Amino acid sequence: MSENPASVPVPLLDLKAQYATIRHEIRPVLDEVCDAQGFILGPRVEAFEKAVAAYVGTKHAIGMSSGTDSQLAAMMAAGVGPGDDVVTSPYSFFSTAGAVARLGAKAVFCDIEPETFNLDPSRLAAAITPRTKLIQPVHLYGQCADMGPILEVARSKGIPVLEDACQAMGAAYGAKKAGAIGAFGAFSFFPSKNLGGFGDGGMVTTDDDGMATALRALRTHGETSRYHHGMVGGNFRLDALQAAVLHVKLPHLDGWADGRRRNAKEIEALYLEFGGRTYEQGGLQFPREAAGRHHVFNQFVVRVGQGRRESAKEFLAARQIGHAVYYPVPLHLQECFLSWGGKPGSCPEAEKAAQETLALPVFPELTAGQKRFLAWSLAEFSRG
Repeated sequence: MSENPASVPVPLLDLKAQYATIRHEIRPVLDEVCDAQGFILGPRVEAFEKAVAAYVGTKHAIGMSSGTDSQLAAMMAAGVGPGDDVVTSPYSFFSTAGAVARLGAKAVFCDIEPETFNLDPSRLAAAITPRTKLIQPVHLYGQCADMGPILEVARSKGIPVLEDACQAMGAAYGAKKAGAIGAFGAFSFFPSKNLGGFGDGGMVTTDDDGMATALRALRTHGETSRYHHGMVGGNFRLDALQAAVLHVKLPHLDGWADGRRRNAKEIEALYLEFGGRTYEQGGLQFPREAAGRHHVFNQFVVRVGQGRRESAKEFLAARQIGHAVYYPVPLHLQECFLSWGGKPGSCPEAEKAAQETLALPVFPELTAGQKRFLAWSLAEFSRG
């Protein structure tokens, strides 16, 4: 076993370290946008949309004001409304079900796979109801859901699929990238995402010409021509400043994801080298990349065994090691959604994940010393 590494603070995320490497690229485009005084939609947004469509592999990419609004607008374009059901995962960020509720529809929760934390395709058919208007799998933490069998069920029922890819820009399922597999893909550019802006931003990707036209109208209050509205939409526009920043960052995205992947593997290997114990022994279970998938590690989430997560949080905090819990309350047990009938035990895998999972630092700028200290500390905790 190696000697104890030097103690060093390890933040959960360090956006300043990333910015330092690209500041020289970003500042000029910000000045250009400010000098032009064009901040709403326009050529900067259009150029970024074309770049994202080319990257993801879809005909269209429509900039939106946030990942939440991307989901909401896609559901509106699909005609989701009162009396409809949307089948989705109970283990995700709030907007996954919040967008459904805002349209007066109901989320029907399909439990998750314990290995990937994504919607379990084997449970999907049973979750479909006569009112199901949309299926929304989540590509959680940067790994695609098992889209093959999900699409089989969807096609057999004639139901479109909206990929919640808000955490998965650059992830892939086989030869296809997230956002190019279902009828739509919804992305978020929240600053902590692998492709993060300097504020909120989002994108919807699709190959459907009609849906793309509807989405462009929906993001401007349903406007079909100046002051003429064919539908009721919202103010879902992507700012030109955000598009400019994101367009600069996009060519760096795959390199950053590769750094996250390398760090995840290295931290796990060091944990084992330092004598870290297994999940069954009260230690950690590290994430696994499913066969045929490309995981981009938007979050690096482990399971902590034997009910020891709170102890792990206290242990890491005392050593100035960043960590977070995503998500402590599964969606079917959120107070505002209880009228949909969720009860403890109805999605047992999601409930177990909510009690055991812990996100750890994995950002690409982690130093060798930070990775060693993180792995050493995790192994020390696991040994009790």
